[in-house]
Amino acid sequence: MRALRILLVLLVVVGALFVAADRLALHFAESEAEDRVRISGGSAGTTEISIKGFPFLTQLAASEFDRVDVVLKDMKTEAAGRAIRVGEVRARLHDVKLGSGYSSATAARATGTAVVSYADLTAAAEDGVTVAYGGDGKVKVTGTVEILGRPISRSVVSTVTRVDGQTIKVRADEVPGEGIPGVEQLVRTRTDFEGDIDGLPKGLELQKIQATESGLEIALNGSDVSLTG
Repeated sequence: MRALRILLVLLVVVGALFVAADRLALHFAESEAEDRVRISGGSAGTTEISIKGFPFLTQLAASEFDRVDVVLKDMKTEAAGRAIRVGEVRARLHDVKLGSGYSSATAARATGTAVVSYADLTAAAEDGVTVAYGGDGKVKVTGTVEILGRPISRSVVSTVTRVDGQTIKVRADEVPGEGIPGVEQLVRTRTDFEGDIDGLPKGLELQKIQATESGLEIALNGSDVSLTG
């Protein structure tokens, strides 16, 4: 009985040491990964990596992780030649495989969300144009146009749509002077615009866009998503 108790104690100690070593290795790997993550066409202010699953060491030995969560904050990219800031991107990556020497990582599939504030949309729009929430899932775009030599400020309610995997479009539902030759187009040159959110991890694309009080919430989806390079 004494020998059995000693064996049980040893097993508990060894198990505790393994868990401690596993968690320590996990923390080190997450820190290293945060430093190595690269995104094409943009840059992120901060990167947070969280590797899920236990034990970590066996996943590392196989160079494959069941799930990795990534948070990119203060991401900067360009839209139509203008700098645009994406406040936060959260991605959940599944079946992540490491490349040779851990120099790269690719996820078989991924889902996520991105948030763009109206202040950042305003900064990416034409000079003098402001973007705000318009209620009921719409945005309000305000700009100044010159009609008959007079500057006139106009606000329109606009719909935000996804053009393709990286492009969003803001288009007014109706504009003042609609149907009057030249006037509608003049107003739309100030209120309608589109741009690319080019800088997401390679393979991650825009899926759905919703205008909320806090900004544009963008659903993301993708396959063969690369975290480096």
